[in-house]
Amino acid sequence: EHTVVHITKPGKYILSGTLSKGQIAVDLGEDSKDDENAVVTLVFNEVDITCTVAPAIIFYNVYECGEKKESKASKDVDTSKAGANVIIAEGTTNNVNGSYVAKIYEPNSVELNESKTEVEDADKLHKYDGAFYSKMSMNISGGKSNTGILNINAKNEGIGSEMHLTINGGNINITSGNDGINTNEDNVSVTTINGGTLNIRCDGSTGEGDGIDSNGWLIINGGTVISQACATSGDSGIDSDKGIYINGGKVVTTGNMLDRISGGEQNFAVFKFGANKNGNGAYKLINSNGKVIGDYFLNNEFTYLIISDDELTEGNYTFWQNELQLSGNKVNVDQNGIPNGERPEPPNGERPEPPNGERPEPPNGERPEPPNGFEDNYNEAVSKTFTITKGENQFTNVSLSN
Repeated sequence: EHTVVHITKPGKYILSGTLSKGQIAVDLGEDSKDDENAVVTLVFNEVDITCTVAPAIIFYNVYECGEKKESKASKDVDTSKAGANVIIAEGTTNNVNGSYVAKIYEPNSVELNESKTEVEDADKLHKYDGAFYSKMSMNISGGKSNTGILNINAKNEGIGSEMHLTINGGNINITSGNDGINTNEDNVSVTTINGGTLNIRCDGSTGEGDGIDSNGWLIINGGTVISQACATSGDSGIDSDKGIYINGGKVVTTGNMLDRISGGEQNFAVFKFGANKNGNGAYKLINSNGKVIGDYFLNNEFTYLIISDDELTEGNYTFWQNELQLSGNKVNVDQNGIPNGERPEPPNGERPEPPNGERPEPPNGERPEPPNGFEDNYNEAVSKTFTITKGENQFTNVSLSN
């Protein structure tokens, strides 16, 4: 029932029109991953593709510009020579629908159930679970004016890459059942966002899902990123195994878990709400001069909200949900970003037992007071003013102001 359009030679291909049951498959051969000339660019020019059994767009074999060895992995990658490239043509609207998980097993390894309707055991050869998928590093860009639109509707994951993914421009809207974006080479993959507008919402249809999930690093250098994790699971708007760095752009993410931001050149604020918040509203910060810094409409419920903006300078702000003012506590964090008074978990998550298996009692049988008056300094008094300082800012018990 499905038509596959095979692209087997390097070059630039302009795609337009409708493919209601099918796939665009790019495969230049297994040797192409080492050939710098094995480059394919797909230009989306009013295209509408739906695949109900696998990814609608897939890059199998093209030139791989990255290094898969974990020992050589770094957050600083250059994908400009990648073999997989997509350009969203200016002024066009393009739709990609797919991402039913496609699993391919090793020959002669499959064991079926008694009714022969389900796989009980098998050796996996491949698993393609993104509506838009690449086995190699991939670039996605807009035209000069960045007016092109790419809508991705995914039953499972939206965009998937087995190596690096760089987004340079375009207006990309992703609605996904699981992760909106997933780069999945452990401790190697880098997701880099340099520009464009990226709007991601995990709709929760699979019961879980991060907005952006990198098994390596996540680097945001510019553009606008709105990323909403699944409303009902312990997932994050932005998630990374090796580190998240925000150097520029406008970023708003929601979820029910906080994946720590490792650093970057731009201020950011983390708001933890005292109760699960119904999305369905606009959230905004207003500086002391009355200027609105960010004004974002959110759909999913959440308990954590992260805001980073190139206009989020040091100073005092008020925080609003629609026309209602919010208040909260400032959390003091140490130089490692750990809230004062909280002990970091030791290696392997287990605390060593003291000699003889007993903890010694302090002198006079009383425990000393925590240093620096922790009880007083951990949470500052509830305030309607949110003070932003350089670097990381955490606020907790955020709720409607009385």
